[in-house]
Amino acid sequence: MSGGPGAADQAAERQAGLLQSVAVNLLGVVEHPVLGDSPYRIDADGVPYVPVGDGGIVLHLRLGDSAFVPAGDHAAPGACLVHPDEAARHALVLYSCIGNEAEVRTGAAVGARGVVGKRGESGRVIVGFRQDDLARMRPGDQVRVRSHGQGFRPAWLPADVAVMNIDPALLAALPLEAAGDGADRVLHAGVRAVLPARLAGNGLGRPAAGWDLDLQLSAAGRDGAEDLLLGDLVAISDIDGRYNLGYRRDWLTIGVVCHGSSPLPGHGPGITPILTGPAGMLRARRDGAGHVGLTESMLQLQ
Repeated sequence: MSGGPGAADQAAERQAGLLQSVAVNLLGVVEHPVLGDSPYRIDADGVPYVPVGDGGIVLHLRLGDSAFVPAGDHAAPGACLVHPDEAARHALVLYSCIGNEAEVRTGAAVGARGVVGKRGESGRVIVGFRQDDLARMRPGDQVRVRSHGQGFRPAWLPADVAVMNIDPALLAALPLEAAGDGADRVLHAGVRAVLPARLAGNGLGRPAAGWDLDLQLSAAGRDGAEDLLLGDLVAISDIDGRYNLGYRRDWLTIGVVCHGSSPLPGHGPGITPILTGPAGMLRARRDGAGHVGLTESMLQLQ
């Protein structure tokens, strides 16, 4: 490895991230699930269903569980945060990064500490907490998020590879390896699966810094997806995520699986983009069953 984030470099990388990224304290409010006048959504086969798990506080779903949740719709592991002011809501989701620290400031779970995931859709930020803390929380609780990471760029990153949506300290702990120097530098990333752009669904055309990208997968085993787990790293080819997510030949985007599957057409397990760049500079190594993405142990949520 040359210039990559090895174990010996993680402390220095963490300190560099703290110095180079701007930290901002944000306020999020735990969301209550909402439905329209009809209790139903319509699945890809035209069958009505009642959506469960799309927002609010989702219990007993954890990092490392399958992203294919038969009884759920976009279910995410933890509590979803929003803000009643629309402009503040946009700032909450844009500034927050995976791995940022969160703390409950009101309610029965006051003082509980969690770690930010990130969804983005509808201005939502996901925060993972220990299960006993989640059980004490309720919609309306206020949560402080210490956001930092947007704009941070580590020195070992290849020139045309962009990074976003991730805490600098957590980036240094992911299965990444940089090799080569200068214009020949390449970043290798270990992932659960490498998927084609034709599976990209909801999220195309949206800003990558504030939205996730749904993968149009209804079940494990299709299109080489195996059983994606919440917290896995997944690569999708020919998608450019530098600004608004869209098709670009010979490009690669890598994201973290942030929420579960959905029966809605065009929807499915969601990935939050963290790395994007030309396929010659950003390469995915398919680790399959040996892959280890974000875990509760890594985030100290056990």
